[in-house]
Amino acid sequence: MKVLVTGGLGYIGSHVVVELQERGHEVVIIDDLSNSSEKVLDQITSITGKEPEFEKLDLRVKEDVVYFFRKHKDIENVIHFAASKAVGESVARPLDYYENNITALVYLLNNIKRRNTKFIFSSSCTVYGQADELPVSESAPVKPAESPYGNTKQIGEEIIRDLCNVMPNLNAIALRYFNPIGAHESAKIGELPLGTPQNLVPYITQTGIGLREQLSIYGDDYPTKDGTAIRDYIHVVDLAKAHVVALERLETGKNETNMETFNIGTGTGSTVMEVVNTFKEVSGKPLNYKVVDRRSGDITAAYAQTDRANNVLGWKARSSLKEALESAWKWEQHVRSEDF
Repeated sequence: MKVLVTGGLGYIGSHVVVELQERGHEVVIIDDLSNSSEKVLDQITSITGKEPEFEKLDLRVKEDVVYFFRKHKDIENVIHFAASKAVGESVARPLDYYENNITALVYLLNNIKRRNTKFIFSSSCTVYGQADELPVSESAPVKPAESPYGNTKQIGEEIIRDLCNVMPNLNAIALRYFNPIGAHESAKIGELPLGTPQNLVPYITQTGIGLREQLSIYGDDYPTKDGTAIRDYIHVVDLAKAHVVALERLETGKNETNMETFNIGTGTGSTVMEVVNTFKEVSGKPLNYKVVDRRSGDITAAYAQTDRANNVLGWKARSSLKEALESAWKWEQHVRSEDF
């Protein structure tokens, strides 16, 4: 297959590009480099032995999107990552998130809607808000979002579903991620946020290596076993493999409807302190941290019911929290020893 990967030089996107190329698929990457580096292209090439085609493009620029698809008339497989993705940042900058996450999606869909497109959407467990029952299944109600970021994922799914209702040639799968962490086993690609990390694990590894003075833990008064929030942390390579399986499901016509949703997680919840303690175990490093006030938009707990992904999609997470953190720490050490 020839596959367009938007945001393909970002954290998750780059791992998906590697998995696609290792399965023999041809990849075209769009990325505006707002939270990524073109150097990732060389790293992907080093891992796979093949350089994907790359175009720097901002999906918010309508004319550029139109021009891209006029140029690439044969693209009928799309995996869409390009979006802003930090809960806390979205609370502070809601309009930026609506512009980037919704406008870009609309422009993208508008240019593929009449093609026989297979479309994988990077969604999120944030669509559930604080679920009534844990683990969270795909049938759980989608509640009012706790953050603008979560709302953009809810709206994004609704836009795709509405379009699928009137465009039967469009087949889509929304993958609702839980919390991706870790890095490729080669330590050539991983999570490298520009500026201050918005996610837990890169902040932990940057603190462990001395780049950050102190980790902030947002609240220790949640109704959990140690007072810190619970999340489902999934190795990014396991997550990447889920995208390839989902795309091949659409390619082979195994989908039951032309809009499907799957939770992509491990099915196990870990507290923030469990992540901290596991990192200290795998790294052999102390970790300076302090507890601060809860962060707006955060929920108490979220972890996935994975039966549907396991039995219907035919995918299962393989790596443990310890293995994911080992890979994240290996990546952090590699990054600091190289010119990234």
